[in-house]
Amino acid sequence: MENVLDSTKQEIKLIDRGLIYLTGIDKIVRFDSEEFYMESIMGALTVKGEMLEVVKLDTHDGVVSIKGKVNSIVYDNDNKKDSESFLTKLFK
Repeated sequence: MENVLDSTKQEIKLIDRGLIYLTGIDKIVRFDSEEFYMESIMGALTVKGEMLEVVKLDTHDGVVSIKGKVNSIVYDNDNKKDSESFLTKLFK
């Protein structure tokens, strides 16, 4: 990975399902040993697994490293709520 972080890009690097390295993280909303829910520059992001724990957290650069068994990485693209409220306002 590059030494200079680009604040408009997000990188996810998974090594042997045991270590995940993420950039572009704005905030960790909640986490426990089975799930990390984060806000990133690309949208809400959930990492699920077993025995998950933070290895590195750099809030200035938006870098997070998590170790443990990673089972899934999912972006939440559910913008339905925002779209409905916009359409509701439009047709009033």
